[in-house]
Amino acid sequence: MNGAESLIKTLVDSGVEVCFTNPGTSEMHFVAALDEVEGMRCVLCLFEGVVSGAAHGYAVMARKPASTLLHLGPGLGNALANVHNARKGHVPVVNIVGDHATYHLEYDAPLTSDIEAIAGPVSHWVYSSTAAEDIARDAAVAVQQAGHGQVATLILPADVSWGDNPNGAAAPAELPALTAVASDRIERAQAMLRSGKQTVIMIGGREVSAAQGEQLSRIAQASGARVLTETFPSRVRRGAGTAAIERLPYLAELAIEELKGTEQLILLGADAPVSFFAYPNVPSVLTPPDCEVLPLAGPDDDIDGALAALVKALQAGDIAPQLRPLQLPEAPVGALDANSAAQALAHHLPEDAIVVDEGITSGLACFPVTAGARPHDWLNLTGGSIGWGLPAAVGAAIAQPDRKVVCLEGDGSAMYTIQSLWTMAREQLDVTVVLFNNRKYSVLEVEFARTGARGGKPGPKAASSLAIGSPDMDFQAMASGMGVRATVATTAEEFSEQLADAMAHRGPCLIDARVPPLELGW
Repeated sequence: MNGAESLIKTLVDSGVEVCFTNPGTSEMHFVAALDEVEGMRCVLCLFEGVVSGAAHGYAVMARKPASTLLHLGPGLGNALANVHNARKGHVPVVNIVGDHATYHLEYDAPLTSDIEAIAGPVSHWVYSSTAAEDIARDAAVAVQQAGHGQVATLILPADVSWGDNPNGAAAPAELPALTAVASDRIERAQAMLRSGKQTVIMIGGREVSAAQGEQLSRIAQASGARVLTETFPSRVRRGAGTAAIERLPYLAELAIEELKGTEQLILLGADAPVSFFAYPNVPSVLTPPDCEVLPLAGPDDDIDGALAALVKALQAGDIAPQLRPLQLPEAPVGALDANSAAQALAHHLPEDAIVVDEGITSGLACFPVTAGARPHDWLNLTGGSIGWGLPAAVGAAIAQPDRKVVCLEGDGSAMYTIQSLWTMAREQLDVTVVLFNNRKYSVLEVEFARTGARGGKPGPKAASSLAIGSPDMDFQAMASGMGVRATVATTAEEFSEQLADAMAHRGPCLIDARVPPLELGW
């Protein structure tokens, strides 16, 4: 058994059964080993940003690490944006990055680079294996390091991959248990909830489950506290039958208003809220200056155990949680815009769907309008680096092949990782892409105004750098060219009919929804 074979078998035995790949010469022995070792599904992606984004989507829905195979430092560099998103979302990923043979590095060949330095800022753990007999052990350590919510990057030199490993596969890695929340923090949270002060409980991190929502509803009713999710938790269970929890607004000014008067903030899996960007005359910290903040539990702590302890302490176990009723709007008619598209989505979304949200400005209406839709999971862009939505939909569909995946995607962000459509077609994934086509970087127009640059109004050169028409992109042609069925919708009726058809049939499809950009009054 060579190093690559022992590596793959160790990954499979440790529960890492899917590898999203874009290999090169240094990884050929890993690629060859895929035919020698049973159990690893190899998913080819045509750009490394798709590889890393797909691993993110898979890990969120599978609740276990995904793996990637990347080619040297440049391949890892191409993947970094979505590795960043995984790190910010507390999503477990094992990156396998090929490198030159150990004896070849001294010659500084054209593709030689400092892979450890490239990986470091977006990884919790980085290690370069040095011997074939150690690679299986190193792989098991990488899986353990990825655990429930970290990025582990294992560098695989070519000679380590092709060299003989007399030790064979390593013992399967066991993921560490979630850390129990210290009793003194539970007691402090209990005291805060009984204090009578204006208290907000904010939950976020890797996942907000239906059971957590119900426990939070009991706690809120018993204590008078308000409950919010952070703006972009990785995964949220929502819709009819789930607890009614609002999320913190994205815009700093609105978030500050939402938290106004808050005297105490209890954090579960979420960080203390700050503004996404700095703006003139807007505070970076969104909580009031005198607000007491208690980080009760981090993303890798036992949040369920902490909630159970609080429910018991507050004697709230018999309180019925307040759940959202099913509220489906009528199918829309008339003009197609962000609001009518959201109405159609809420009307047609099937039960237990997975919504991957990178709709940017055009998708803003979809989240509140679908609050009473059939129960579903909602995946958010956690690190703010665009080009995540299409790849994450690929990974989510592979992790949950029996569930419909709906990807809300902006036209500008789609072009970062448009190659995802090819993988959707190749793997015949059940993904419907709603492509909001407004021919603008509309979010940047919003940000231009908010920063006050040039008085908030762009000149002709600035406006040109924010518009992505001329020429207009033909997403129907691009999707069809990569094997994905595609249609164009210009009215609410057309969009609703096309979405209904997509929900009724399996397989990849794209709806090019021609919507107007936000009106900014310029």
